[in-house]
Amino acid sequence: MCTHTPKCPAADSPDREAAHVVASHPEQGWSLLCNGTVLFEDTGELLPDGQVIAPHRPLAVVA
Repeated sequence: MCTHTPKCPAADSPDREAAHVVASHPEQGWSLLCNGTVLFEDTGELLPDGQVIAPHRPLAVVA
Protein backbone atom coordinates (compact mmCIF):
# COMPACT_ATOMS: atom_id res chain seq x y z
CA MET A 1 0.00 0.00 0.00
CA CYS A 2 2.93 2.39 0.72
CA THR A 3 4.35 4.33 -2.20
CA HIS A 4 6.70 6.50 -0.13
CA THR A 5 10.49 6.49 -0.48
CA PRO A 6 11.87 5.14 1.75
CA LYS A 7 9.04 2.73 2.42
CA CYS A 8 7.05 3.15 5.61
CA PRO A 9 7.29 0.47 8.31
CA ALA A 10 5.17 -2.62 7.71
CA ALA A 11 2.05 -3.20 9.79
CA ASP A 12 3.75 -6.08 11.61
CA SER A 13 6.86 -4.11 12.60
CA PRO A 14 7.27 -2.53 16.05
CA ASP A 15 7.49 0.99 14.58
CA ARG A 16 4.31 0.65 12.46
CA GLU A 17 2.89 3.90 13.94
CA ALA A 18 5.59 5.86 12.06
CA ALA A 19 3.83 5.22 8.73
CA HIS A 20 2.25 8.16 6.90
CA VAL A 21 -1.40 9.02 7.52
CA VAL A 22 -3.49 8.53 4.36
CA ALA A 23 -6.91 9.27 5.89
CA SER A 24 -7.60 11.18 9.07
CA HIS A 25 -10.93 11.31 10.87
CA PRO A 26 -10.26 13.16 14.15
CA GLU A 27 -14.00 13.74 14.64
CA GLN A 28 -14.34 9.94 14.85
CA GLY A 29 -11.05 9.37 16.67
CA TRP A 30 -9.08 7.33 14.11
CA SER A 31 -6.58 7.56 11.26
CA LEU A 32 -5.62 5.12 8.51
CA LEU A 33 -1.89 4.70 7.96
CA CYS A 34 -0.38 3.76 4.59
CA ASN A 35 0.62 0.34 5.93
CA GLY A 36 -3.06 -0.50 6.48
CA THR A 37 -3.06 0.06 10.24
CA VAL A 38 -5.99 1.93 11.79
CA LEU A 39 -4.67 4.06 14.65
CA PHE A 40 -7.18 5.19 17.28
CA GLU A 41 -6.81 8.34 19.39
CA ASP A 42 -6.63 6.24 22.58
CA THR A 43 -3.45 4.65 21.06
CA GLY A 44 -5.20 1.38 20.27
CA GLU A 45 -4.63 -0.13 16.83
CA LEU A 46 -6.34 -2.42 14.35
CA LEU A 47 -3.91 -4.19 12.05
CA PRO A 48 -4.77 -5.20 8.46
CA ASP A 49 -4.97 -8.88 9.47
CA GLY A 50 -7.65 -8.08 12.08
CA GLN A 51 -5.32 -8.25 15.07
CA VAL A 52 -6.16 -5.74 17.81
CA ILE A 53 -3.44 -3.90 19.71
CA ALA A 54 -4.71 -2.62 23.05
CA PRO A 55 -4.24 1.06 23.92
CA HIS A 56 -0.74 1.74 25.24
CA ARG A 57 -0.82 5.26 26.61
CA PRO A 58 2.05 6.20 28.88
CA LEU A 59 1.13 5.98 32.54
CA ALA A 60 0.69 9.27 34.35
CA VAL A 61 3.27 9.94 37.05
CA VAL A 62 1.79 11.11 40.33
CA ALA A 63 4.09 13.39 42.28
